[in-house]
Amino acid sequence: MTDKKQDARELHWPVRVWRYWIRPLVVVLVVVSTFRSAIADWNDVPTGSMNPTILEGDRIVVNKLAYGLRVPFTNLIVAEWSRPQRGDIVTFWSPNDGTRLVKRVVAVEGDTIELRDGELIINGTPAAHLNNFSSLIGPTHQINELSDGNRRTIQFNDAQPTGRDYGPHTVPAGHVFVMGDNRDMSFDSRFFGPVPVDQVIGHVTAVGISFDIIHQWDPRWDRFGMPLE
Repeated sequence: MTDKKQDARELHWPVRVWRYWIRPLVVVLVVVSTFRSAIADWNDVPTGSMNPTILEGDRIVVNKLAYGLRVPFTNLIVAEWSRPQRGDIVTFWSPNDGTRLVKRVVAVEGDTIELRDGELIINGTPAAHLNNFSSLIGPTHQINELSDGNRRTIQFNDAQPTGRDYGPHTVPAGHVFVMGDNRDMSFDSRFFGPVPVDQVIGHVTAVGISFDIIHQWDPRWDRFGMPLE
C-alpha cells in the first residue's frame, strides 16, 4: 500500500513542479517582457556617440509610453499622443541596418537642417554657442550649444572631423533628423537619412546605473539616477 502511494506521488511531481515553480516563473517573465516591450526599458550604451551626455557603460532608462502605445513585441502603434520634439534623446531602429541606436532629435518634419563647419543651422537660424571651445584631451573639445531653446553640451574631435558640412535638407513628413552629441564620432542622420517616427522606440529620460568600462567597471556613483536633457 505504501509503495502505491509513493508511486502516485512520484507520478504527480511534474504537476507540482509546473504549478509551484515553472508556471510562476513563466508569468513573471511574460509580465516583465511585456513591460519592457511596451512601457519602459533599460538599455546598455556600448559606444561613445552621445558623449559627453551619455557615456560608454551607462544603462539608460527609456520611456516607451512617451509618444504612444504599441502592441507589445511589435512596432504596431495603437494610440499616438505625441511625437519626438527637438532636443529629445530617443532610441530607434536604424534605417541603415535595423540596429537599435540612441541619438538626439535636432530637427522634425518640415524643418530645414544645415551644418556648416560643424555649426548647426535650423530653418536658417544658427545655434548659439554659449562658451568657447574647451580642450579635453588632445584634439577633443566640448562646447555648449543652444538651439530652439534646447541646450546641450556637444563634443568635437579635430583629428577626425566628420560630417561637419551637410545640407540644406528639409526633413520629410513623418520623420525626424537625429545626431549624436559627439558630433565627429557619430553615425547618424547625416549618413543614413531621417528616421521614420514609427521606428522611434522611446524617449530616454535618465541614466539608471553607470559603470566605467575602461577602468575595471568601477561604478560611477554620481551618474546613478541622473536625469538626461
